[in-house]
Amino acid sequence: MTVHNVEPTDSVAEPDEPTPVAGEPIEGRGPWALAWRRLRKDKVALVSLAVIVLILLAAVCAPLFAHVTGHPPNTQYRQSGLDESGLPVAPNSEFWLGTDDLGRDILVRIAYGARVSLGIGLIATILTVTLGVVIGLAAGYFGGWVDTVLARLIDVVLSMPFLLVAISLVSILGPSMLIAVLVIAFFSWASVARIVRGQVLSIKEREFIEGARSLGASNTRIMFVDILPNVLAPVIIYASLLIPVVILTQAALSFLGLGIQPPTPDWGGMISNAQGVYQVAWWYLAFPSLALVITTVAFNLLGDGVRDAVDPRIDRLLAK
Repeated sequence: MTVHNVEPTDSVAEPDEPTPVAGEPIEGRGPWALAWRRLRKDKVALVSLAVIVLILLAAVCAPLFAHVTGHPPNTQYRQSGLDESGLPVAPNSEFWLGTDDLGRDILVRIAYGARVSLGIGLIATILTVTLGVVIGLAAGYFGGWVDTVLARLIDVVLSMPFLLVAISLVSILGPSMLIAVLVIAFFSWASVARIVRGQVLSIKEREFIEGARSLGASNTRIMFVDILPNVLAPVIIYASLLIPVVILTQAALSFLGLGIQPPTPDWGGMISNAQGVYQVAWWYLAFPSLALVITTVAFNLLGDGVRDAVDPRIDRLLAK
């Protein structure tokens, strides 16, 4: 019986991991490049990103919708947009998604409402993250009485009943887009600040920070040049998951009559106005609600993908 010697085969490299050629330099990958590579492999995150891009395009192209349909967002079509009983008209060739209780085109108003929801969501998130990062950096880096005061302020803000205080503030100051952004940012920055503070406390005593101090670097440079890049990962994760929360919060305020005021199109306001006629005009409630659900779910799924891409250890910890 003849025995054949079998040579061990080399492991097959993955398609995106080419085998290095002798003599060629090995290209290094930074953490952000690796995160982007992992995110590109997440099909759910990519589909969610595509949906968000389509929603953004719909918001940007809202005037185009109005031009194509010939229906401005606040124009009432009482002859063609309401039936003989004065009820909204169902979806048809003229009004693709039907009309509301005043005979206005729901499709056009949803597109303009996307501008409001996405605008407030993005602006409030940027303001929240900026304020939280600055306060968290100061509290964690300076320590002492600065940390004590800022940490107690964070605890106070986090302990406030958000919805009740927000309703009170909006009732006193008056509802508007600016007030909605400021109120949401005021109650959201504390969570970001707490995350950043904890990260800074674990980083500020490391050797590269001590080296920067010994070279005479200012506190501002150390905080924003040496420390901030090392705490951005959890901040980006939190910001990606904060946007849908802000959108829902703004919609809730409008639903209660404390957000964007009529006749400005707004998803929360449209859902609120549909409560009186949804039994005979289901489309008036269904389509704005569907737009809100799709937007928030897409942002949440994208946020989950960003979290897994930036910090893949989370799945390993959950699997144990």
